[in-house]
Amino acid sequence: MPKASDIKKFAAIELNGKVALVKEITKLTPSGRAGASLYRMRIYDVATGSKSDVSFKADEMITLADFRRQKASFSYIDGEEYVFMDDEDYTPYTFTKEAIAEELLFITEDTKGIEVLTVDGAPVALELPATVELTIVETDPSIKGASASARTKPATLSTGLVVQVPEYIANGEKIKINTAEHKFMSRADK
Repeated sequence: MPKASDIKKFAAIELNGKVALVKEITKLTPSGRAGASLYRMRIYDVATGSKSDVSFKADEMITLADFRRQKASFSYIDGEEYVFMDDEDYTPYTFTKEAIAEELLFITEDTKGIEVLTVDGAPVALELPATVELTIVETDPSIKGASASARTKPATLSTGLVVQVPEYIANGEKIKINTAEHKFMSRADK
């Protein structure tokens, strides 16, 4: 069993006899010398989808739940449900639009490297690749002679995500985005 300080984002843990998925982790360090660090975690109950915040001391032991990562690809939309297909055995995994709203900002038909997290065979979350390539659909015109370290401007991408890009980037260009930080990284390789 790992300590609370060893738990990472998207870990599946057992808490009060239920399985929960850790979506966010915040480390709180008290200012006093004797104070131990606390880890506040936003967790989602796998069965009900309800969210709650729990806190653990850094050395508190946590039980991990049995979960698996399955490589998958986006397949199709069925009303309000998004279906992802397992890359190996073609098992379909269905998510509601509400459950994966944040992840959908990075997913297109061409997105590679998506992983579906399952607990006891049931899909509970999507894990995105570290970077994705998206196309700019709307931004201010590029400025000739703008340097790479110059000011930035907002750009709307094909999925609806808005990020800040350097002034020399133009409409229609494909760029790399860091999925964890929601930030522009570079132009995509052609």
